[in-house]
Amino acid sequence: NLMYSALVHTSAINVAIVQASMPLSVFALNFLLYKLRATNLQMMGFSLTLIGVIIVASRGDLQSLLQRDFNFGDLLMLIAILTYGVYSVLLKNKPDIHWLSFITILGTSALITSLLFSFWEVQNGSAIFPDIQGWMVIVYTAIFPSILSQVFWMRGLELIGSNRGGVFINTVPIFGSGLAILLLGEQFHLYHAIALVLVIGGVWLAQRQAAAK
Repeated sequence: NLMYSALVHTSAINVAIVQASMPLSVFALNFLLYKLRATNLQMMGFSLTLIGVIIVASRGDLQSLLQRDFNFGDLLMLIAILTYGVYSVLLKNKPDIHWLSFITILGTSALITSLLFSFWEVQNGSAIFPDIQGWMVIVYTAIFPSILSQVFWMRGLELIGSNRGGVFINTVPIFGSGLAILLLGEQFHLYHAIALVLVIGGVWLAQRQAAAK
């Protein structure tokens, strides 16, 4: 909800760049809560992915970033990143229950929260009721980003830890750009290739020390 609300007040570029800072919040929270330090390779890998996200978000025009102002939408996105970082770090302490039961609890809580926000939007007249295409988007969002991706994220962090897993969040803009090229017919540019190499290389680098051990 916070991310979707942020997009009302700020640009997708700002959201992508702020989202790219999530691994850093995970590193900081792991250190504060568990005294778990990020390795040098993880920091280097995160830095590469961050540069890659900035390149693809700015469409290769880094000077355009200097003209962007910090606004309320960016603040909402920072709060979203911080809360999701806390969730990712604290997953290691989740109850020892079946993943289906856990995701059911999360989904029910999210539904109740969404209904409260929906009621507020209806009351103040800002609600937009979806058409057929809108309902298709809602169904897709409910199944894939809201359920399946959360299950995979939860299980992935269980297997490799939040410091290693958090870096993968920065592949989202790369996949988004790739889907836009494949499905929407957008042109493939040099900055896409540079960003792809940086992000994939950064994720690979962040995994190397643990893989070597």
